[in-house]
Amino acid sequence: MAYSPAQRKGMRGEQAASRFLSSQGLTILGQNLRARTGEIDLAADDSGVLVFIEVRLRNSGAHGGAAASVDAAKQGRLVRTAHAVLPLLASRHYGGRTPPCRFDVIGLDGGTLTWIRDAFAAQS
Repeated sequence: MAYSPAQRKGMRGEQAASRFLSSQGLTILGQNLRARTGEIDLAADDSGVLVFIEVRLRNSGAHGGAAASVDAAKQGRLVRTAHAVLPLLASRHYGGRTPPCRFDVIGLDGGTLTWIRDAFAAQS
């Protein structure tokens, strides 16, 4: 499959985020987890907490930067997608029990990485 330059850049950003999170002690459980509601860029375990990570790239920090681009609509899609993939992740990595979860954002602005832990709460 041929990827566009934007897709290749996105994949490199996700790989950089994955390496960074691993260096911080998180265990990467999955990448590009898809459901009909959307995609989770990365899923990781942080000491028993299941973390859903959105990776955003921008050429610069102008206009609020990469992390600011995760607006309410995007958050809603991420939450719905997390609900869709949660049973599989719980079964594979948590003995079938539902672990505590959180949503993080990794922003890559012109090469600068920013990790926002617990970036937003899941709204029911």
